[in-house]
Amino acid sequence: MNIFSNLLSQPAKPTPAKKQRRGIEIKSPREIEIMRQSAKIVATVLKEISEYVKPGMTTADLDAYAEKRIREMDATPSFKGYHGFSGSICSSINNEVVHGIPSKKKVIRTGDVLKVDTGAYYQGFHGDSCITIAVGEVTPEAAKLIRVAEESLYKGIEQVKAGAYLLDLAGAIEDHVKANGFSVVEEFTGHGVGRNLHEEPSVFNFRTQYMPNVKLRAGMTLAIEPILNAGSKHTRTLSDRWTAVTVDNALSAQFEHTVLVTETGYEILTDRTKV
Repeated sequence: MNIFSNLLSQPAKPTPAKKQRRGIEIKSPREIEIMRQSAKIVATVLKEISEYVKPGMTTADLDAYAEKRIREMDATPSFKGYHGFSGSICSSINNEVVHGIPSKKKVIRTGDVLKVDTGAYYQGFHGDSCITIAVGEVTPEAAKLIRVAEESLYKGIEQVKAGAYLLDLAGAIEDHVKANGFSVVEEFTGHGVGRNLHEEPSVFNFRTQYMPNVKLRAGMTLAIEPILNAGSKHTRTLSDRWTAVTVDNALSAQFEHTVLVTETGYEILTDRTKV
């Protein structure tokens, strides 16, 4: 879903080759309550990982921890087995942009910029979120990239309310990223989320003429996830067919929340400050 050759972007998650499109779904109050729980599980796991990670660990260690905790909370990992993806998290380090495969060979070191993205499937609905972790002391450039990536997410979220448009969100993200001297990765986007991990609509992080400017409605649930590079916006995919890296070896950072559109604004379902 949302794979449009070189013209448009694709979700920043493992995507199945064939998936029945259902269009944009408006969640009922009962479905929203379930999503609050699935999102809370994701937020809990990511908060714990941010405190758990230490130099010398491997990304496989983090993956095992995430899967254990998700299952302990009566959910299943959204990513594991999804179109053959082997992990419960995507773990991407430094110049790795998205879809990093957890591995015992990938050792986390002081100074790393570590992206951890995960999802939980609970009672028929998914929650989805990503954080970027500064492992120990990082360079000033890396620290700024991480800060601006998180700020960009909230700049986008602040535009969300019923009656607003997706390009309002995209423009706010793009403007903040460029004002700080970074580039927006255009090859991967956010997406609707709920009954499926990837749903309509595509949630762009930059202005584009190639997609309808979707008007937001209360009850929509969106995975908003700006991805920033310190250098070129372009990426390439490694031979593992999953891991996307920057073409110039520059650092990359990403943050993501699952967000509910309300009549007057938004609710961040994966808010880590509330778990």
